[in-house]
Amino acid sequence: MEGKAKEDAGKGGVIDTWLRKHRLIYIGATRHPFILAIRDGTVNYSSFKKWLGQDYIFVREFVAFAASVLIKAWKESDDSEGDTEVILGGMAGLHDEIAWFKKEASKWGVELSETVPQKANQVYCRFLESLMSPEVDYTVAITVFWAIEAVYQESFAHCLEPDTNTPPELQEVCQRWGNDGFGQYCHSLKKIANRLLEKASDDLIVGKAGDDVLKKAEVELIRVLEHEVEFWNMSRGTA
Repeated sequence: MEGKAKEDAGKGGVIDTWLRKHRLIYIGATRHPFILAIRDGTVNYSSFKKWLGQDYIFVREFVAFAASVLIKAWKESDDSEGDTEVILGGMAGLHDEIAWFKKEASKWGVELSETVPQKANQVYCRFLESLMSPEVDYTVAITVFWAIEAVYQESFAHCLEPDTNTPPELQEVCQRWGNDGFGQYCHSLKKIANRLLEKASDDLIVGKAGDDVLKKAEVELIRVLEHEVEFWNMSRGTA
């Protein structure tokens, strides 16, 4: 296993190998019918408004998770690696994101104060809470952090490709997560995660506790993708 992990790191990283291995669930999360409906212009706007309200609730929980990842980075990474700066940049973006949700909710007539988290949202938020513990390894936490951000980047960037029929009124939401700047941010998170996963594989080679970290990170990556699918399903009213 350790030789395979090391080889994978040299071919684009452990994460890319995992995404190939779990390709079906990854496609399910990033090419979900909800996203495809936005892309081809057939989205049900009541579903979009449901997503808007539910995602606002999720993002507020995600802020706390991001803060916990930042603390892990501060404790476990070297200043020269730039982890804290990357994560801080993402947290600054979350401030703007919350303001954007409030603005969009007002525009679409969504009463955020009256929005109740649905089951899929509650389960996803509890999942995030379980990863905020100091006992959760930084490698696992940053892998999850990347995955959550990357699903939105991949999904909404798909709606900005040429020859799509994304409605003009939804172009802004797609640009928020599908723009090149957010893509570069996700790439930076992925580099951090791959570096730490490679270190875990190196630790395994020399007899340290790397195997558990690698297994846990892969399991939690899959769980993120499953939660994302359920979140989209919830928005469409199929969960």
